[in-house]
Amino acid sequence: MRRKRVLPLAALLLCAPALAGTAPAAAAPQTAPAPAPASGGPLRILLTNDDGYEAPGIRKAFERLTAAGHDVTIVAPLTNQSGTGTKVMSAPSVTVKHPEPKVWAVDGTPGDSVAFGLAEVFADKAPDLVVSGTNFGPNVAGLATHSGTVGGAVAALEHGVPAIALSTGGLSVPDPVTTVNAMGPTLDFAVKLIDRLRSRARSGPLLPQGIGLNVNHPVVGTDGKGRAAGVSATFQDPQTVLEPDFTDAGDGTWKMTVKVALRPAARGGDVEAVSAGRIAVSPMNGDWNTGPVDRAVTSALISGLRP
Repeated sequence: MRRKRVLPLAALLLCAPALAGTAPAAAAPQTAPAPAPASGGPLRILLTNDDGYEAPGIRKAFERLTAAGHDVTIVAPLTNQSGTGTKVMSAPSVTVKHPEPKVWAVDGTPGDSVAFGLAEVFADKAPDLVVSGTNFGPNVAGLATHSGTVGGAVAALEHGVPAIALSTGGLSVPDPVTTVNAMGPTLDFAVKLIDRLRSRARSGPLLPQGIGLNVNHPVVGTDGKGRAAGVSATFQDPQTVLEPDFTDAGDGTWKMTVKVALRPAARGGDVEAVSAGRIAVSPMNGDWNTGPVDRAVTSALISGLRP
């Protein structure tokens, strides 16, 4: 999400500097830490997405995270919910199916899925981590703001649970098979990242309270055996990326199409990293506060105003 100015670097100090080969600096979370994961044994992971519970990205994630020794439960939308952002349903009821062991399908958004998972599936004890993805396609720049994948992670952060959003893809669109193949390297990296978080956390939280990671892995090669050029600690590029175009049909209706319209990438941002074939790891938080600097600016703007 586009909240880079408020985010302490503590989240990245737990993982990206060592992965990228840069030296960390001291930092500490500003709020009370989340409950620590159980020492030893597998992490208990709630796995969600926005492409639907049967999508290849989440199924591959389930297989890879389970093979890495974690206790993984899918709680994900019944149908494709791409682009729903942080939306939650306003319907009086939501249908939930339990089609197979360790899999729950929620007829709602990623946010609904996470809410159900935390309230019911993990009612006795919150999961150690929520992983959302891996998404089919990137969630950088303005795409992240509207992403259901990112929205699922934000829903977890709002409940005090550490979260990682995973996405696979670059801003040029390869054929679907190539993107699906690239999910393998994405999930290999995700396992390494989770291992790094756990080793750095020791008996503490996996991430600072309220802070999550938005991970974008580029498409590498065509057979799923390529390797990214590196790992970058990034921020969400402020550009919108998607540009709508409206055509008057002449009968009182308008036709809208959307295209990717890239502007020059912000230096150090997620677009720059993914475009260079690097993995972008951006910290994000679960609220809309923009930090003390912006509050000071706002205070100056309204100084002297009266109702």
